[in-house]
Amino acid sequence: MKKRRTPSHHIRMLVRNSNSVFHPKHLSYKWFLLANIMLGTFMAVLDATIVNVGLPKIMASFGVGLDKIEWIITAYMLAMAVALPTSGWLADKFGYKRLYFIGLFLFTLGSMLCGRSSDENMLIASRVIQGLGAGTIQPLGMAIITREFPPNQRGLALGFWGIAAAASISFGPLIGGFLIDRFSWPLIFDVNIPIGILAMLFTIVIQSEYINRKARNFDVVGFISVTIFLPLTLYALSEGNAVTNSAGWHAPYILGCGAISLIALTVFITAELTVKEPLIDLRLLKNHNFGMANIIMIFFSLGMFGSTFLLPVYLQNSMGYTALQAGTVFLPVGIIQGITAPISGRISDKINPKLPIFAGILLFAFSFYLNTKLSWLTELKFLMISLYLRGLAMGLLFTALNTISLLEIPREKMAQASAIANSLRQLGGSLGVALLATLLTSRVSYHAQIFGGAVKPGSEVYQETMNKMKYHLQYEAGSSSANATRQSQALLLSNLNKQAYIQGINDDFLLAGIITLIGGIPIIFLHTKKSKNQILPANE
Repeated sequence: MKKRRTPSHHIRMLVRNSNSVFHPKHLSYKWFLLANIMLGTFMAVLDATIVNVGLPKIMASFGVGLDKIEWIITAYMLAMAVALPTSGWLADKFGYKRLYFIGLFLFTLGSMLCGRSSDENMLIASRVIQGLGAGTIQPLGMAIITREFPPNQRGLALGFWGIAAAASISFGPLIGGFLIDRFSWPLIFDVNIPIGILAMLFTIVIQSEYINRKARNFDVVGFISVTIFLPLTLYALSEGNAVTNSAGWHAPYILGCGAISLIALTVFITAELTVKEPLIDLRLLKNHNFGMANIIMIFFSLGMFGSTFLLPVYLQNSMGYTALQAGTVFLPVGIIQGITAPISGRISDKINPKLPIFAGILLFAFSFYLNTKLSWLTELKFLMISLYLRGLAMGLLFTALNTISLLEIPREKMAQASAIANSLRQLGGSLGVALLATLLTSRVSYHAQIFGGAVKPGSEVYQETMNKMKYHLQYEAGSSSANATRQSQALLLSNLNKQAYIQGINDDFLLAGIITLIGGIPIIFLHTKKSKNQILPANE
């Protein structure tokens, strides 16, 4: 009797046949695999960039302020930071292909839920699901590329991988702005659904399974402690100067969160350094290049991610740009990064990876310095110069830093190293968003008080200014004398608040530039030659 074939049987046959077509030994396999990883990376990074231009509309839709809306970004990055260290262990245990597929599924599901959120709390919860998927996709993609490509091609492969992120940076804000202006903000999440389905299908057909037979035991203590530490730390940072927190940093619940997070951090570090098989092998940070590169990346992420949400908010709230106009401004950034990334990879492979890293840090810090000069009269061409420099800096920095950081890491430790690098990057980014959002609130309040104190109703300048505005409102706008007086006062107050807000943004960019420069100091101590003890793949 002929055995009936189930749908699962057909799926297994499809995977088996695809592995025979795209066999790991085949010369073209690694390039097909790279293309598939680039698609997943494009989707994950797209969502991080597409949301930024939608923040003002989401704030208006839900009627919430910046202190609440920042969690749409922070929740995503926080979930990524929690998922990143576990993705390496899960991939070793259950297979890279299987887990990569699950990451794509979670991301696509989270995108669908985000687009159907009825309030900010549901949106933040849906972003957590998205972040868990992205926290699986990105480190596994990097680990798969570094495993499949030999060291002499790794810089080039990582450069092309960077093109996917660069394309998202360019087209994410543009696509998001178009969808928001022409339709509504939920579509900025729905656009991920077809891309996610396509990436899942390609993963089934193209990717071959790889399971590390030496998978370690799961570190429960490390996982629980880091899961407690991350959200409580970010919550305390974001709520310290929140409008709803009248007690500020001395509020009992802020102090309680700080104490618990400090205990959790202590438990985590102790566990990771003492258990035989840690969740995050912090001992890898003893590797000179890997440790130094991650110090650079933490400082860089503090400034980069922390300032990412500032420009769209400034352009739309202070300059009156539409979402599409704000998105168009970012188009050249990813294009320049995509062109520069492979060049940086070749320089890293052939000459010295320190050169593009150092140049990238300086250019990035200088772009932040230019952004400290923003005003409500800033011309577009001045703003674009800073963005051109930022795209060039990102293309130079990321590829070279990834290449040099993994230079001395054994092949079987690639997944762990990738998880650590991405976790620290997301942690730095999350802290940066919380830090700069908190600083923005406090600095806007500070400048508003300073500007308000400088207004002296009895002064000659004040009286002359008010008289001119009243004259304009009466004889040009048709207001009555009494209304013109009130409107003049309201216009003056509105202008002072606008100036204070822009000055607060400038202060944020100044801090981001200083942090970036400090992060460049460890470049001096990086090694550019492979260690003799480096374990290379036997088939390379």
